[in-house]
Amino acid sequence: MSSASPTRAPLSTAQVLACGALIVTLSMGIRHGFGLWLQPITQAQDWTRENFAFALAIQNLSWGLFGIFAGMAADRFGAFRVLIGGALLYGLGLTGMALTTTPMTFALTAGVLIGAAQAGTTYAVIYGVIGRQISADKRSWAMGVAAAAGSFGQFLMVPVEGWLISSFGWQEALLFLSAAVLLIVPLAWGLREPGFAGGVAPAREQTILQALREAFRYRSFQLLMAGYFVCGFQVVFIGVHMPSYLKDNGLSPQVASYALALIGLFNVFGTYAAGALGQRMAKRHILSFIYFARAVVIAIFLIVPLSPMSVYVFASVMGLLWLSTIPPTNAVVAQIFGVAHMSMLGGFVFFSHQIGSFMGVWLGGVLYDRTGSYDIVWYLSIALGVFAGLINLPVRETPIERAPRRVGAAA
Repeated sequence: MSSASPTRAPLSTAQVLACGALIVTLSMGIRHGFGLWLQPITQAQDWTRENFAFALAIQNLSWGLFGIFAGMAADRFGAFRVLIGGALLYGLGLTGMALTTTPMTFALTAGVLIGAAQAGTTYAVIYGVIGRQISADKRSWAMGVAAAAGSFGQFLMVPVEGWLISSFGWQEALLFLSAAVLLIVPLAWGLREPGFAGGVAPAREQTILQALREAFRYRSFQLLMAGYFVCGFQVVFIGVHMPSYLKDNGLSPQVASYALALIGLFNVFGTYAAGALGQRMAKRHILSFIYFARAVVIAIFLIVPLSPMSVYVFASVMGLLWLSTIPPTNAVVAQIFGVAHMSMLGGFVFFSHQIGSFMGVWLGGVLYDRTGSYDIVWYLSIALGVFAGLINLPVRETPIERAPRRVGAAA
């Protein structure tokens, strides 16, 4: 069902993708480089890696939790207002991250504030606009374009962040980024949806509670949430802890920066391909392949001798699989339940992703401090990849059949 007003045309595909892609490029690009701050901050503040990892774990949990409410707000009032609030919180959180002096305030700024900011400036909100404004025959492809933009942001921003840290210091680098993220505010203007004029949501055939009851009772929705948990565990553990893992094994910080950039570069192609293939293939098969392939790639990385070349090959192949789960997962949610409550339902699925992210980044720090090694978490990542590959196979992608409803009130 389209949410556009009958008297005003939907936003153009080009406008939605241009503004949405640039917003995701900024928001995700900055976020993907946070692992570069682990050693500078812990050394300058005399903190443990667990202190840093806990704050980033809180960030991912906060992102997931606030993502539910950001999705509800975007479905109710439109994405524009949510994006403005998210951009302002992002700038405030990065500033606080630079100026904090204790692990607790670091967890509040780098964790709670930035997590809430990401909830309002990334995929759930942008994909809600795509779902409402772009027709179903182009939806999976469009989601792939938006996800590829987030990957390009990683390729573009991670080297920039590394350069800022080395050239100006870690605190000044964060302050530069706090100003840059405010560019989201003018970009959000291009995503003002005509169906939300005056802050009034279009009429829907379901209330929020009806939509939630329907989704959480549906087996395929549960399986998608479980698979997305694994996605979060793997990518956030690797993104945050791999720079330190490589340095611990004698490789230079530049190798880690280049590796994260390669992940972002190759994920441009991986996410776009996943979105495009989702228009032609069963999305559950795409998801299963991605998770199985991640398990194999991680296992090979741990077996072969570690060198800059092995890191670059690992980063390139893993990049193809990095965020490529996002377009098919969200496209399946829209395909099953429709788009009226898509931002909210996408927020719940993403909350599962962020619980996995919390576990991955936090366990990485805890187990490293306890054992002096990341080996256990690497092995967990392999096992979870196999698990996620299996549980995505029985997902049903067909639209859910609903009995006629007597109420059509918006919620």
